Amino acid sequence: MAYVNMYGVLATLENLCEIDEEAKEVIYALKKPVSLCFDVSGGPCCTFHFTKSGCRMTEGADSCTCKMNFASPEKFNALIDSSKPGMPVKNIPQVLSFLLGPFTKLTDRLTKLLRASEADLRNREFFEESTILTFYTIAGAISALANSDSISMFTAASTVDGTVSMGIKNTCYAGIEVKNHKFKTVKAKPENPRAVMEFSDIDLANGLFNGTVSTIAELCRGNIYMAGMISMVDNLNRILDRVAAYLG
Repeated sequence: MAYVNMYGVLATLENLCEIDEEAKEVIYALKKPVSLCFDVSGGPCCTFHFTKSGCRMTEGADSCTCKMNFASPEKFNALIDSSKPGMPVKNIPQVLSFLLGPFTKLTDRLTKLLRASEADLRNREFFEESTILTFYTIAGAISALANSDSISMFTAASTVDGTVSMGIKNTCYAGIEVKNHKFKTVKAKPENPRAVMEFSDIDLANGLFNGTVSTIAELCRGNIYMAGMISMVDNLNRILDRVAAYLG
């Protein structure tokens, strides 16, 4: 779960700061850039670089300006689930100031969009943004689980090298790169994918993510496009089942 939270949920801050007006206002108000590292004992370690122009996530602690350690994956998950911070260990005043201010505003906004209420989803603009951010969260979670979850790793072990292009037609795309059974999510449309899985529109994608439409029925209607090395798509769908178990 810690890997899903890091590479799926928190990684979506990159996309939030790119497309959400409220998030843009938060980062534009930053007085100086902040690179906040979350280092999880027995789990992931990533740094989130915030500037007035956006957010970028990198692996490891190099170049971080401030850092927070977590004694266990469970402690890190508590940051996501109940806003319980870890132990600041570098540039402590900046850690606390940023975490309690801009970072909390951003994660609160992300939570509102990812765990949207029925009332909020009646707003078309909110609905579309929520679906796009959910897509990116799922895309990141696929690789997180393929590399860390025992059941997903079993599926990854039978996945050939190459890139799967996953996307919502004319809206958003991600490439799931596979090399030596290790997965990496790249939030851009791949140029030469070995396999493709594409949803016809944003409404269909939302229904699939929420389990309100039938995947088989939509495949039969031609609303889910698959091409290329279909075994890669099949394996991706198996891991998607695990993503649903973690994020559901």
